[in-house]
Amino acid sequence: MSSGNLITGANYLVSGAQLITKPKFRLFIIVPILVNIAIFIVLTSVMFNYFSDVVDAMVGAIPDWSWLEGFKSTIAWIISVLSAFIAIVLYGYSFSVITNILAAPFYGFLAERVEEHITGNTPPSESIVSMTVRTVGRELVKLWYFISRGFLVFIAAFILGFIPLAQFFLPVLLFLWAAWSMAIQYSDYCADNNQIGFTQFREGLAEKRFSAWGFGSLVFIGSTIPLVNIFVLPAAVAGGTILWIKEQPTSRLA
Repeated sequence: MSSGNLITGANYLVSGAQLITKPKFRLFIIVPILVNIAIFIVLTSVMFNYFSDVVDAMVGAIPDWSWLEGFKSTIAWIISVLSAFIAIVLYGYSFSVITNILAAPFYGFLAERVEEHITGNTPPSESIVSMTVRTVGRELVKLWYFISRGFLVFIAAFILGFIPLAQFFLPVLLFLWAAWSMAIQYSDYCADNNQIGFTQFREGLAEKRFSAWGFGSLVFIGSTIPLVNIFVLPAAVAGGTILWIKEQPTSRLA
């Protein structure tokens, strides 16, 4: 079975961006964009005000032990690289997580309309209250997955930082994790609308991991760019819906 394609995956975000410009989808992106603007102002201000101070404090906290002198510059480099990447990931992902929790029902409706536009079919009908409870609950499930798995990824990254040559793969590992997280986040709305369990959804997405990485990479990059991230998230919902529909067997949406 094919594991997907990086370029095809990235193109799903482009297709999603083109799709949400259609008049029939505008109602479902106005509120999320307004929420995005408010969150963007708060998170961007916090990041620029505190990042350099936090890195300086962490480097300054390295003990002045004699046996550490030979490793001090390496440790400082590891801290700087990890801190910079973690800050970018936290900024991009915090932006999307907070937005997704607050705007989850709107994104759920957007994914439903995109699915109907592409396939002509709609997920099982439910009330607005039921969809709100379901989508917010699913966001919390995803949040726990990202926290628990992300902790292990960063532990592994820290260990790699002390291994010669392996240090160069550290940013790659972190980037792939961030891309995978974004792919899960935004292609899950369609799966959730069709009442597909989270574990089953992840296993299905893993079968098309390269498409997922291609899509998630572009979403992650867009989510870390100020102003761009305001508009990229609704496009990611549409693109993730397209990815899930195009890449998964029909039986998964049955």
